[in-house]
Amino acid sequence: MTDNARVLALRQKSNHDIKVLVMAEDHRQRLAFSDTVRSCGFTLVGCVSRAQWQEKSELSNADIDIWLIDSDYDDSVATATIASKSAAVLVGFSQAPYLNEAQQYGKWQRKLKRKLAKLLALPALIDTPEYKGDDTERSWQYVVFLGASMGGPSAVKEFLDNVPATLPVCILLAHHFNQTMIGTLPRILNRHNDWRCEVIASSQRLRAGHCLIAPIDKQIVCDSAGRVILLDQAWSGEYKPAIGQILKNTSDVYGSDLINIIFSGMGNDGSQYLDMVQDNNSQLWAQDPSLSACPSQPQAIIDSGYCGFVGSPTDLAKKLTDYIGERAAGHSR
Repeated sequence: MTDNARVLALRQKSNHDIKVLVMAEDHRQRLAFSDTVRSCGFTLVGCVSRAQWQEKSELSNADIDIWLIDSDYDDSVATATIASKSAAVLVGFSQAPYLNEAQQYGKWQRKLKRKLAKLLALPALIDTPEYKGDDTERSWQYVVFLGASMGGPSAVKEFLDNVPATLPVCILLAHHFNQTMIGTLPRILNRHNDWRCEVIASSQRLRAGHCLIAPIDKQIVCDSAGRVILLDQAWSGEYKPAIGQILKNTSDVYGSDLINIIFSGMGNDGSQYLDMVQDNNSQLWAQDPSLSACPSQPQAIIDSGYCGFVGSPTDLAKKLTDYIGERAAGHSR
């Protein structure tokens, strides 16, 4: 089938039947590509790095209509795109702004849609809605603050895999990590779930369906408008980021709309201000120490006497889902 014939065949499909594979090395680029694909109404087959694509044989053999590639386009990738008999292959694109930079992101997304519309001879794509920033974000009702340290990534990953990203919650994660490794955390946490995880690199807003990760080198502060403000100053104290400091701040601001969960880790960071958390009617839960790679951090929370629930990461995810459902039912009466 010629390229023109493939495009003509594609135009006979509904947008939902058009299958797209995103391959990009940068996490922010993958998020932006996938966001645009979904806003076009296309089906996202996969959103992976080149290494992840090589690991997933099903993607190599998938029926793909459009490839969006911002990675090395070598012989193996070229062979796969040809074998898939795709209608369009777009290699390379300008770096996407952060999602919270609404105006710049909207321009970037329109540019990508114009490019796709031209490649596919689908002018209607330009008329599809683009990201509008905070005004069109799904509203959130609860803030879930996660604190973790050694052994935390696998526990937090299991938790996210079992929490629906459609819940009216935004997640803020503070994880003791070193500066060179923190950038890998979103890639670890994003796999096999619909949460959008990113390290905070600029002041922005909490958003439903997003997991914002506190940076190692700079402090953050949340306010009552749902803003996460990045401060140009280092964390004080032994732990970076400081779980206790964030827990106190978020509890003071969000009160009973805050659920705190402490996962596996060494030390007792997070246990310094628990009397204040109790006074603010914020929830406090912990991972079962017997199921933690490092039990001391969740054990310190339990020993405080303020912990309201203890369980595995999957149990904690179910507890959160049930808790929000029960509160919603209570408000509707």
